[in-house]
Order: sequence, then structure tokens, then C-alpha cells
Amino acid sequence: MRLHPMPEFGSFTLLLALTLSAYTLVMGGIALWRTRSGRLDAGAGRLGETARRAGISSFVALTGAAFALVWASFTNDYSVSYILHHTNRALPTAYKFSALWSGQEGSLLLWAWLLSAYGFVLRIRHRVDVRLTAFASTILAAIQLFFLLLLNFAAPPFAIQPGPVPQDGFGLNPLLQYPEMVIHPPMLYLGYVGFSVPFAFALGALMMRYPGEKWIHITRRWTMVTWLFLTCGIFLGAHWAYSVLGWGGYWGWDPVENASLMPWLTGTAFLHSVMMQEKRGMMKTWNVWLIFSTFMLTILGTLLTRSGIVSSVHAFASSDIGDWFYGFIIVIFGVCLFTFFKQKDHLKSENRLESLVSRESSFLFNNLVLLAACFTVLWGTLFPVLSEYVQGTKVTVGAPFYNRVNLPIGLFLLFLTGIGPLLAWRSTSLRSIRRNFVLPGIAMGVTFIATMVLGVRPWSAGDDMQAELFSLITFTLAAGVTTAIAAEFLRGAGVVRTQTGKNLLTSTLLLVRRNTRRYGGYVVHFGIVVMFIGIAGGAFNQSREQEMGFGDSMQLGPFKLVCQSFTQDSNPNFDTEYALLDVFKGGKKLTQLAPEKRFYIASQTSSTMVALRSTLANDLYVIYEGKNPDTDKPIIKVFLNPLMNWIWIGVLIVVFGTFLALVPNMVRVAVPARVPVVAPIAAEAHHA
Repeated sequence: MRLHPMPEFGSFTLLLALTLSAYTLVMGGIALWRTRSGRLDAGAGRLGETARRAGISSFVALTGAAFALVWASFTNDYSVSYILHHTNRALPTAYKFSALWSGQEGSLLLWAWLLSAYGFVLRIRHRVDVRLTAFASTILAAIQLFFLLLLNFAAPPFAIQPGPVPQDGFGLNPLLQYPEMVIHPPMLYLGYVGFSVPFAFALGALMMRYPGEKWIHITRRWTMVTWLFLTCGIFLGAHWAYSVLGWGGYWGWDPVENASLMPWLTGTAFLHSVMMQEKRGMMKTWNVWLIFSTFMLTILGTLLTRSGIVSSVHAFASSDIGDWFYGFIIVIFGVCLFTFFKQKDHLKSENRLESLVSRESSFLFNNLVLLAACFTVLWGTLFPVLSEYVQGTKVTVGAPFYNRVNLPIGLFLLFLTGIGPLLAWRSTSLRSIRRNFVLPGIAMGVTFIATMVLGVRPWSAGDDMQAELFSLITFTLAAGVTTAIAAEFLRGAGVVRTQTGKNLLTSTLLLVRRNTRRYGGYVVHFGIVVMFIGIAGGAFNQSREQEMGFGDSMQLGPFKLVCQSFTQDSNPNFDTEYALLDVFKGGKKLTQLAPEKRFYIASQTSSTMVALRSTLANDLYVIYEGKNPDTDKPIIKVFLNPLMNWIWIGVLIVVFGTFLALVPNMVRVAVPARVPVVAPIAAEAHHA
């Protein structure tokens, strides 16, 4: 009988984590039941403390399991079936580490480990509110228990390969052998898993009829950090698709792409909507269902990736764990629905909507539009499954459907991004509307005219009319929103300058430090505007494909590509074919690009490596598609994608704005008596 110390250690730690999570759930639940109605019970307190420590220990156990799997990958332990199927000896070190999430069992282990890490932080910080945290900890233990049951009984990552141990593995999927794939899945999982925490707090607060809005204050940073991780994960995935899949685009409305977008949409709605509850005591029902829906959509996304019910380059092979997820989603929905109806009188709004022209109404419309977008994506994603179930034939929903519905929704969201901050709480006067909308209106008018002068005329675009119309409206709205955001900064900075006597730049920095949440949010909105500008550039994409032997040239837009050579090379991991192409513009050589086609030896599969020249104006995107067997010449396809970099720059601005919003406000210093202050303006700045 062969001994497998590390795999056996991994299996033991998974079983230990399962036991500890079950203890946290059961004993934590008993402690909460014994202290219902907030009464003191010393015995229940001790029991709850042991449950908390068991939850902390489950993180240690799962860390041991994750270490065991990574160790098996680095030591080429092909007795472990998972390692055999997802690594090989020649695999570079970074990709051996990423084997942890390259397959179904490993990715489920990553899910459980990250959940235990979030739970570890939550339980360490339990003194922010001991009873509410105990509820959240128990709910997290229930979620963790589900994934540990999967790992121990349905998808064990340490299953031993029967028979003789092979000398080499089958290799990692070539699509995953790209630097971004070392960080994209963990980022996405940090977002997916992280929404478990605000979900647990919201459900716990509803169960215990938690008074006030403190649960929102406790979870605000949790939610923002989680949303940031999910945002980074989505766009790292989009950049990976752009750089690796070799089709010239970054978002194809793939089912698994959609699965990550849906919780992002509802999470974004939740982040905005909770401000209504904090400021006005409104939209409480909205908020609990937004976070409930966000969490259930993360589980749905995990189901879509792992069950094989949808076809995707991101999804794993078909498996029988889909039934586990169906049952889990039904249980979650049942618990949420039961708790809501039992406690719905606790969610009564303290105020009512007083005017359609108010900041409250902008938040309401924002929620409705984001949920409409989410429903559209959900319907399109599940329609092939539903059509196969009803008609017996799988009908696929393509990109035109999503674009036709979601582009107008996106434009309306862009409009709300600019108009929301200009509206007052409760009601906005006509005078205020005129004052606040003059500059954005002028900026929009000037941009509309300038864009048409520069050649964007949808009525003469033929088949591209819809795309060019979207671009024209986007550029126009972007100018108005940017102007509105800039005006907000300048208006507030002017007040601070009056108060302190500092210059405009210093006053702006002081303004931001006084209310990082508000002005960080404006920076995030500006990042969204920049991303929309990049997306609008897609209306003007061009492409061309041709054979290119030595000395052959291709013209695309202002660029001329000349083939200097094409050759082959190899290393222990893959063989490669590539072409060397000189790029000229206006007769001047700009650079040399080398698109590749790789053939991975272990997995016997091929992959494309895109060559890219990227500037603020456009991307020159070159693909080596292989050789024509008749002429032995390489086939080269080239895309010219305007404004593509603006998307990635916009993401960086969103990341910066989110970090800014997470920074605590600076404590305000008393204004010296000698500095004159205009009372109404000072009051406005104080409430900003």
C-alpha cells in the first residue's frame, strides 16, 4: 500500500475544517437561541466563544489544505489526480501556483479558503458588535459548511490517481498560461466570496431585528472592498480575453462573463441604495433584497462555471455537482424569503419620496436601471438552458441581443451618473436646476457639434448606425458628466479656499480629505465616464486579414505592416511559430511586432499570443492565425481598435476612487475667527 503523506494531510485538514465549521454553525446557533431577546446567559456566552474560536480554527485547517495542494503542484506529485490533470514538469513556477484554481476541485478549495479568511477577519473583529457578529459568523459557517461538504464528498481535490504514478502531467490549459491568469481568478473569487460577509450581516440583522443602521456602517467597507475586488477581477478577465483569445474584442457576452457581471450590477445598486437608508431611512426592503440577490448571483455564477450547463471558454467540464448548487440556492432563497416575511414590518421606511426631481429619485432610478440590466443579462444567459428544457433545442442568445438592450440602459446610467450629484435631497428647485445644469449643458452642446464636425454622423453610417449613434450620445453625455463632476470639485474647493485662504489645489485636497466617501465616489464616476469613452470607440474598429510572405505588406488605416520574416522556435513547454512585422506610419517605422501561435506539448493544444501596439488613440492588434498549407505563408489578421486604452485607464481611476472613498475623513479644524465665512455656502460645504 502506497503512502501519500501530503495528500493525506490535505484530506485530513479538509475533514477537520468540516468538523470545525459544523461546530461553529450548531453551537453558534444554540448560543444565539439561548440569548434571544438580548437576555444575558453566561453559559451561552461561553458556548458562543467556543464557536467563534472554532470558526477561526477552520481558517487554519483550510490554509493547511490549500498549502498541501500547492505543495503537491510544486513537487510534481502526480499521485494526486488533480495535479496530474492540471500541471506538468516544464510548467513555469507561477503557473504551478495557479494550478490551485485551474480546475474544479482546486477552485472550490480556493472558494472555501477565501471564505474562511473573510470569516477569520470578521471573528477577530467581533467586538464591533458582539451579537450581530455572532449572527454573521454563524451564517458564514453555514455557507462554508456547504463548500466543505462538496470538497469532502463530491469534488475531493486530493483524490489519488489509480495505478502506477505517471512520470509527467497532462499540463495546464494553455489559455491559463498568461500572467494575468495568475491574479484574475483570485481577484474574481475575492469579489464573489466577499459578498458573503455583507449578506451574512444583512440576514443576521434582519433575523435579530437589529435597530438602526449600524449594520450598514459595519459592512460599508466590507462591501466596497469586495466590490473593488470584483471590479478588478472582471476587467482583468476582459483584458485577458482581449490579449489571449485573439478575436479582437474584450467582452463577448459569454455566459461566465455574464455570471460575474450580474452580482457586480446588483452590488453597485446596493452600494448606492444604502446611502438612502443611512441619510433618509428609506429603501430598507430594497437594500436587504439587493444584497440577498447579489449573494445568490455569486452562487449562481459559481454554478454556471462548474456544472457545465452552459458552454464557455471559462467553464469547467460537465459534472454532477450542479445538483448540490441547485439545492443550495433553493435553501438560501427559502431562508431569505422566510426571514423577510417574518420581519418585514421591521423594514418600514421612515420617509417617503417627496419629488421626482430629487436625489432620492435618482437613487431609485439608478436601482431600477441596474436591475433591468441584470435581468436582461440573466435572461440571455439562462435562455439556452430554458429553451432546451422546454423545446428540446438549445437556442443561443448572441451579442446583438445584449447590445440592443443594454446599450440604451448604459447611456441612461451614464446620464444618472452626472445628474444625481446635482440634485438636492427631498426636492430640487427650478432655480437650482438652472444654476447647476448650465455648464454641463453647454459642454454637451459643444461636444455634440464638435463630434459631428469630426465625422461622427450616424444617419450616414449605414449598417453601423446604431454603433455610431451610441458613440455620439456617449461622447456628448461624457462631456456633460465630466463638467458636472469638475464643477462639484471647484464649487466645494472655492468654499474651502474662502475658509482657509489656501490656493485652489490645496483647497481641493482639503475638500476631498473632509469627505473622502463623497469625492472618492465622484472619482469613481469619472472613471466610469472614461471607460464609456473607450467602449464608444468600438464603433470605429477596423480589421483586415491576408497572407503575408517575406516582404509582403498590408495597409490598415494609417498603418502599414511589412513582413520581415516568419520562423519557428521551441522550449520544453511549447513549440511556437511567429512572424516579425515592421509597423510604419507616414513612411516612418514605429515598432516591430511578433504575433505567435503556440503548441503546448503536454496538453497537445494550441494557443494564440497577440502582438499589440497600444496608445491613447488606438490599438494595433495583430494575430498569427497559422500557415496556409498550400502556400506555406502565414495568415495575419490585424485589428485597429480606437480608444481601447481608455477602458483600462478608466478602471485604474475607478480603483483609485474606491481607495480614496475608503480613507477615513480628516478631522476638521476650527476656522480662525479672522477668516470671514459666508454662512449659506459654508453650510453647503459642511453637508457635502
